[in-house]
Amino acid sequence: MGSGAGAAGGGWSRRRFVGALGGAAAVTALPAPAPPRSGSGPTATAPDRATAVTEQPSAEPSAAQPSKKASGPRPLYVGTYTSAEGGGKGIGLATYDSETGRITGTGTLTGIVNPSYLALHPDRRTLYAVNEQDDGAVTAVRLADRKILGARSTGGAGPCHLSVHPGGRWLLSANYASGSVAVHPLGDSGALGERTDVVKHSTPSPGPGQQGPHAHQFITSPDGGHVLAVDLGTDTVYTYRLDTRRGTLTEVAQAHTRAGAGPRHLTFHPGGRHAYLANEVDNTVAVCTYEASTGRLTIGEPQSTGSGSGTNYPAQILVTATGSYAFLANRGDNSLARYAVEADGARLRLLDTVPVSGDFPRQIAFSPDGTLLFAANQKSGTVSVFRVDAKNGELRLAGEPFASPVAVCALPL
Repeated sequence: MGSGAGAAGGGWSRRRFVGALGGAAAVTALPAPAPPRSGSGPTATAPDRATAVTEQPSAEPSAAQPSKKASGPRPLYVGTYTSAEGGGKGIGLATYDSETGRITGTGTLTGIVNPSYLALHPDRRTLYAVNEQDDGAVTAVRLADRKILGARSTGGAGPCHLSVHPGGRWLLSANYASGSVAVHPLGDSGALGERTDVVKHSTPSPGPGQQGPHAHQFITSPDGGHVLAVDLGTDTVYTYRLDTRRGTLTEVAQAHTRAGAGPRHLTFHPGGRHAYLANEVDNTVAVCTYEASTGRLTIGEPQSTGSGSGTNYPAQILVTATGSYAFLANRGDNSLARYAVEADGARLRLLDTVPVSGDFPRQIAFSPDGTLLFAANQKSGTVSVFRVDAKNGELRLAGEPFASPVAVCALPL
């Protein structure tokens, strides 16, 4: 998810300034893999001693109980670049202790190219991964037996983000290199159907230093009425209406940052009327207002990320389930900024920053109960875990970071 050194150059190579893709062989088209036979590894790669496709994951709570405190080890999936020097061999498999935050590696799910971002179906039975390469694709994995259900083309290059529409019938993905967003239908089994739409961001013109559009995120609004795409290259957040019968997109609004901000990641406040935007290129965050009736987003003034005087590229911002605190991952400063969320979501107040205990925190995620925060540190190849104090939002490091090759996404279940 996201460009490497900030996208000041805007190009594909700029996303690869860390862990560059290695040559043309690493970015060939990904065919839809044939489903593996029961008990065997995926056919896309040779057998790997670390492959764990026959392992059974821990039992998942039902979708109606996502915040129930779990006991015992919980599943953790780690995204990586398989074609990067020193990268992983697929999706990292691990468990974590929900009390201590301690992570234990359990293997690797091979046969998936560059799974740099991961998402879970609302019914918690299927995992989805981008295949971040020139011929972009998305892959579905059944969690019960970790069987690959197949891959589908995104119709673009370098998909870096995906999410599942709350109804569970559509997968939304963002193609960074080609600046487009795509929609795929999801079957009852969680398997992917052929793409129903792809839209390239053609207006406005690219921002300063950008060579073209760079779609970085594609999510659904809290009310479910609209889907929003954040584009770093055009300094724009696009709002679409998704036809939930046909899987097609209709643009209804655009929100523009100041020129050269390079918006990367948007997170909504639980109240649904405000959102927070991390701007990668100009190293700022902004509070936004959202109108559910029209889908219109209004972007406020840029604010500090809390980073020091060195170069910094904010990556992702999260808000607690109570809506009281927000956290921002700072790549370069290698810190997590803590904000108090005030005025019913309309204001962010920077409180402090804490070291992330890693290098280049690319992505952050809460455990389902919100008591832990996971940070995937790309350059150090680690996942840091923090305890989140429910009363004041303070973060406390929970033990030594977990080593995982080129960790760019951590998804705790």
